[in-house]
Amino acid sequence: MSIEIKVPQLPESVSDATLVAWHKKAGEAVARDENLVDLETDKVVLEVPSPVSGTIAKILVENGDTVVAGDVLAILEEGEGQVASPVVETDSAARTAAVSAAKVTQGPAKTSPAVRRLLEEHDLDATMVLGSGKDGRITKADVMSFLKSDHSSNVTPGDPVPAAAGESIVAGLERVEQRVPMTRLRARIAERLVDAQHTAAMLTTFNEVDLTNVMALRKRYRDTFEEKHGVRLGFMSFFAKASVEALKKFPTVNASVEGTDIVYHNYYDIGIAVSSDRGLMVPVLRDVDQMSFADFEAALSAIAGKAQAGTIGMDDLTGGTFTITNGGVFGSMLSTPILNQPQSAILGMHSIQQRPMVVEGEIVARPMMYLAVTYDHRIIDGKEAVQFLVSIKEQLEDPGRLLLQV
Repeated sequence: MSIEIKVPQLPESVSDATLVAWHKKAGEAVARDENLVDLETDKVVLEVPSPVSGTIAKILVENGDTVVAGDVLAILEEGEGQVASPVVETDSAARTAAVSAAKVTQGPAKTSPAVRRLLEEHDLDATMVLGSGKDGRITKADVMSFLKSDHSSNVTPGDPVPAAAGESIVAGLERVEQRVPMTRLRARIAERLVDAQHTAAMLTTFNEVDLTNVMALRKRYRDTFEEKHGVRLGFMSFFAKASVEALKKFPTVNASVEGTDIVYHNYYDIGIAVSSDRGLMVPVLRDVDQMSFADFEAALSAIAGKAQAGTIGMDDLTGGTFTITNGGVFGSMLSTPILNQPQSAILGMHSIQQRPMVVEGEIVARPMMYLAVTYDHRIIDGKEAVQFLVSIKEQLEDPGRLLLQV
């Protein structure tokens, strides 16, 4: 029985998608629920699973093509099939045998859609690359490291050069450039950032916070917290809860602009910027004001994992009222974050550094962090922005305020 494999219903507000990678070829057998193809939208990568076990009879859409909901991607013949015997060149027979052996001993490699695309671009099998991520997951850094070492050492003149743009692989080889199109996500990020700069009257105010008491509190209760709740007590929950209390005091910072109207939100859906293999994403945690510290840490861990794995949904990325971004995890000391429209403000966290501070007339070393709030000056006055940031600073320097909500 022939079955049409179609583009599934796309998320709301998404009109089309780009086919980025087939994981099966015509003539190959597939198992029920096995991922056949990846479709990339402006926000997420959608996997199209096989509805039944069978054999791919014909592929109708190629990599790079644009598709819409309902388009037929391939024809599948239902029933148990056999994988077509691969045709290999004589000089690659040894490599094929080695890869096959590796599959038997190592099992299926764990990869994200972005990593699979990178492997396919350079004609690599996932089992050839040692994964350094959690549970053996292969990262883009693992693939690039492999290309620059073992694989690149076998490059001969005329072969494709798997290197970053402008990078010379082996001394003596001609320097080349590699031109690749932006992914839909990267293009969308670029579009939104430029729109934000052209639309909002952005201004940034700065302050610094002494994290001595927060760090002492975490150290004292970290093990007990993790044992009881099964999640790690991180810094982000402190900053999120402090932000919510500050937003309650200054509701305009939690508002958005729609035309000539200011829309005030009586809920607190906080976006947390997450770096993934596909680029920056901002998944949203709903009703953070109603969450305990444990609830927040568990929700953040779950949604960040979805972003890293490429399984995050459109609903997870829309509707936030305020955003927090932490450049400190990459070593940033100070920055001016860009608004995540239509939100009116974003909090930037940075690296924690021991700095000399004057405390009660004495110079002492304290763990300090610079904070930045970029805000839309169209609706937020400078006084409000400064006081908002001071409120966050006061709560973090005296965490008891978070419990008493003062």
